[in-house]
Amino acid sequence: MSKLGNLGARLYRGEVGYDFVGKRKIWYGISILITITAIVGLAVRGLNMGIEFEGGAVFNTPKTSASVSKAEESAEKASGHDAIVQKLGDDKLRIQIAGVDIKKSDQIKKDLAEDLQVKAGDIDADLVGPSWGDQIANKAWQGLAIFMVLVVIYLAIAFEWRMALAALIALIHDITITVGVYALVGFEVTPGTVIGLLTILGYSLYDTVVVFDSLKEQSKDITKQTKYTYSELANRSINGTLVRSINTTVVALLPVAGLLFIGGGALGAGMLNDISLSLFVGLAAGAYSSIFIATPLVADFKEREPQMKALKKRVLAKRAAAAAKGESAEAPESFDDGDPEDDVADDAAPAVVGPRSQPASRNRGRGRPSGKRR
Repeated sequence: MSKLGNLGARLYRGEVGYDFVGKRKIWYGISILITITAIVGLAVRGLNMGIEFEGGAVFNTPKTSASVSKAEESAEKASGHDAIVQKLGDDKLRIQIAGVDIKKSDQIKKDLAEDLQVKAGDIDADLVGPSWGDQIANKAWQGLAIFMVLVVIYLAIAFEWRMALAALIALIHDITITVGVYALVGFEVTPGTVIGLLTILGYSLYDTVVVFDSLKEQSKDITKQTKYTYSELANRSINGTLVRSINTTVVALLPVAGLLFIGGGALGAGMLNDISLSLFVGLAAGAYSSIFIATPLVADFKEREPQMKALKKRVLAKRAAAAAKGESAEAPESFDDGDPEDDVADDAAPAVVGPRSQPASRNRGRGRPSGKRR
């Protein structure tokens, strides 16, 4: 077995682990700091909305020897607006200019043909109205709202409302960070960006649900045992699924990183940045929130219940009594996922003194000629 697989097995059995829930205030602080930075970046710099949302014109030139900087300078001079130029295959150029109407586009087309030394008839011009972008934005917001509502309803039914609330907070956390990174980096927001944002919600929710499912199984009839508090079981659930979460996240991030850093960066295919950046940041933020935000929040919510408070007192009292007797006051390293009644029986049963102890079933029927009842 590989080292990572061996570590995963030991984490699953509870032999080793990291106290994620116990240090949740540190993670909350980090998340708050990142979120504030994203919000400030969004408020100060704003989003670089593409022409699909603001309206404008897109000019596709034939093969030309003009450089990207030359084309950008010519487009801005002809239109009076900022231009985005991307180099396509066969030395073709794609020029985007926001805030251009039909009348002005014809003149820009002529000026570009003259400066780039191509025929005006060979330049394809496509106009995009701002109303179309508004429709896309409205549909995206509607889809996001419907998704959030359905997620909350599903998690409330499959698990409980506290888990649904924690998952919702984690999703909002992921979206805020991703949008903030777009504002800070200055990448253009296109319909591909919207698709990427909606896609990352599913990945983020997947990791969260895996941990929640493990926590649901381990916390079944939790009040019938005195070995663990709810927070400790939540921490065991995170550790038990940690390697799985890391593996799925890394596997998902590798192709996205290829699109972002190789396709969009090294090869200059800037259109890939639209969706790849949102996927890359969203996947990383989703893995982080499922481990450091969602499950610790559930533990905080549950520990406020009277039953969980009483359980915590019993667990701590038992450990204090064990420490007073010179026994280990630490939580046991393994937890039986079977019948919690066994834990209660173990706690109540006195220790058997002697070199060997016989099962109680072997003493049945002794003192009578047979084991049958008369």
